Amino acid sequence: MVNKDQALQDLVESISMRYFRRKFKHKAFYNPRLKTTGGRYHLRSGDIDINPLVEEMHGREELVGVIKHELCHYHLHQQGMPYQHRDQEFKLLLRQVGGSRYVKDMRTNKEYRLLYQCVECQTEYFRQRKLNTKRYACGKCRGKLVLVQDVLS
Repeated sequence: MVNKDQALQDLVESISMRYFRRKFKHKAFYNPRLKTTGGRYHLRSGDIDINPLVEEMHGREELVGVIKHELCHYHLHQQGMPYQHRDQEFKLLLRQVGGSRYVKDMRTNKEYRLLYQCVECQTEYFRQRKLNTKRYACGKCRGKLVLVQDVLS
């Protein structure tokens, strides 16, 4: 794992210089304990850890997008600027460098038993548990959801 971590460190340093024109002075490493997130920036240590599944599942381009995202947090925080997802400075810098806003789905177990669909926009929602269609609506258009498929029945 040491060689992979060194390769990641080199990649992060080169992306930092190329897109941010600033040095990355801390550590970057793979963290196999991350399950649903692409990476994390640690405020106290300044280190960045990356989920190794990002590159395995989605390729090098997605990995670079995640690194750019974490470097936005890093460089803004190091300069004493607002660095959180909701901050305009973060959103602007992320757009300028072409980083990923969200990582693609990292779950490996995609065995859903229920399929709901919006009546208006046809957006599909896969779920493991039943949901109350009278209480919940489509997240995109607020349309009515209907149960399309239940594998167990």
